[in-house]
Amino acid sequence: MTIPPQQVPVPDLINTGALSEIIVDRFSSKVTVDGEGIALSIDLEHSEKLADICQLLFGELDFTFGGLTVEQHPVEWHLRYLFLAPRSGWIQVVLRQPLDVTTISSVSAVIHAADWHEREAEDLFGLHFKDHPRLGDFILHDQVWQEGVAPMRKSFDPHQPHMERRPNLEWKPLLVVMDTGAFAMPVGPVYEGGIGEPIHFMLETVGEDVIRAVPRLFYNYRAVEKIAEGKAIPDALLLAERFAAKSAFAHSLAYCQAVESILRIQSPPRARRLRVLLCELERLRHHAGTIAAICSSTALAVPAAHASIIEEQLLRASCQFSGHRYLFGLNTPGGLLRDFDTFALQALRASVDDAAQQLRVLEKRLQFSSSFLDRLEEVGIVDPANAQSLSLTGPVGRASARQYDLRRDCPYADYEHYDFAVPYESEGDGYARLRVFFAEAYQSARLVQQAIELLEEGPVLHPISEWRAGAALGWAESPIGATMHWVRLDESGKIERYRIMTPSFTNWLGLHVAVEDFAFQDFPIILATFGLSATECDR
Repeated sequence: MTIPPQQVPVPDLINTGALSEIIVDRFSSKVTVDGEGIALSIDLEHSEKLADICQLLFGELDFTFGGLTVEQHPVEWHLRYLFLAPRSGWIQVVLRQPLDVTTISSVSAVIHAADWHEREAEDLFGLHFKDHPRLGDFILHDQVWQEGVAPMRKSFDPHQPHMERRPNLEWKPLLVVMDTGAFAMPVGPVYEGGIGEPIHFMLETVGEDVIRAVPRLFYNYRAVEKIAEGKAIPDALLLAERFAAKSAFAHSLAYCQAVESILRIQSPPRARRLRVLLCELERLRHHAGTIAAICSSTALAVPAAHASIIEEQLLRASCQFSGHRYLFGLNTPGGLLRDFDTFALQALRASVDDAAQQLRVLEKRLQFSSSFLDRLEEVGIVDPANAQSLSLTGPVGRASARQYDLRRDCPYADYEHYDFAVPYESEGDGYARLRVFFAEAYQSARLVQQAIELLEEGPVLHPISEWRAGAALGWAESPIGATMHWVRLDESGKIERYRIMTPSFTNWLGLHVAVEDFAFQDFPIILATFGLSATECDR
C-alpha cells in the first residue's frame, strides 16, 4: 500500500527582538545583531550560564542545534554554539575565555547532539569539558596517538612530522554490557556493507538482539580544517568540494556563500538559479544511490541493479552537463565558473525526468515485495523524541518527524522563489526513511525543471575586486542534511579559520538509537537506510 509522504508545515516566525529581551533580562548577557549570516549573537564571558542559555534555546524554544566552532585568538578562546530559529536565521552563543582557561562547562547533558562536538574539541584543541561523561579517544585514536597532541592549536605545525607518538598500547574498546553471557561482536574497520570506508562497530549483546552499538570513525582523519589555514580562497575551495565527493556541490556552495558574505557580494540571479539546479541534481543522484544500497542490503539484486543504473545514468548526465560526474569545478565565490546553453539544459532536463520516472517504477515494485517490506517496516526505529534530542538532520531526521530543511527554513541561493514540498514521515523506521528518499528525489526533479524554466539571461559570476577581513557562516541543505561552513579571512584574503559541520557527523551519533534492540541481521539494513558518509566525518 502506498503511504503518501506528509509535507512539512511552515514554522512560525520567531520574534528575535523579544528573544533578545529575554536573554538580557534572564542572563544579563550582551546580545548583538551580528550579520554575516548570523541573526543574533549572544556573548558570554563565563561558562556557568552556558548550559542554562542552551536549555532555553534548545529545550524550551526547540531551536535546532547546528554545531560548535572553536576559534583560538591571540588572547582568548571563542566557542560558538550554533542554533537555528526557523525562518528567523541562525543564533549563536559565543563564549569567550582567556587562553589559559581550558576547562569549559559541558552542555551535553542539555544538548545530547553536542556530545560529539565537545569530544572533537577536546581531542583537537585540548579543551576539557567539565562533567562530560566521556572524553578522549575520539578523532585521534588512542592506539595510534597519545592524548594532548591538540593538532588544531596555533602552536601545532602541520608541516613538521610528529615524531613523538606515544600511543596507548594497552587500549581496549570500552564495553558497557557486563551481564552474564554478554559478548561483543566487532564489525570493521574493514567493512563491506556498502559504505566502502573504514568504520568500526562494536555490537554488544547477551542474545540475538543488539543491546549497544556505537560507531567508531575517523580512521582516515585528514585535518582539512588545519590544512586550510593560511591558504588562499581558491585553494581552500578545492578542499571544500573534495573531502566528500557525493555531496561536493553542497559543501562547495556553503563555503562560497560564507566567503561571499564576508566580501559583501552576491552571485548574479542566473548563477543562483543554476546553483539550485545543480544542488538538486546532486540530491537526486545521491538518493538514487542510497536507494540502491538499501535494496542491496536486503539482497534484492534486481531492484538494487535498477537503482544503480539510475544512479549511473545521472552520474553520466552530470558529467555530460558539467564536465564532472560529481560536479567539481563549478562553484566559486561570486557565482559559477561556467554557464550552460539551452541545448545542455534541455538534455539534462530529459535525463532528470527519465530518472524520476524510473524511480517511480522502482518504488511501485518495491511496495509489492513483502519480503522487502518485512525487513524495513518497524525496524531501526528512531522516535521523534530521540530525533529531536540528537538534532538529526536531512532525510533521516525528516523520517522521524523532524520538520527541518534549510532550503525552506533558512533559504539560500534562490530557493525562496521555488514551489516545492518538504516531505516527512513520523514512524522513524527504515521504511519511513526509504519513502522520504523517494519523495525527496521527485521533488528534486521538480526543482530542476523549475530552475530551467525560471532561468533568465545574464552573467553567472560577480567578479571579486578586493579582499577584506571578516568571518561569516555559509550553509546548504546537502543530500544528507544541513551542512554549515564557518570561514574567517585575514586582510589578504587568506584563511584564518575554516570549520565544517557536516550532516553525517550529526547523524552517525543517532545510528545507535536505531540499531539497539534489533537483531544482528538487521544491522546492515538499518545502516543502509541512514545513507551516511564516513568521509564527511574524516574531514
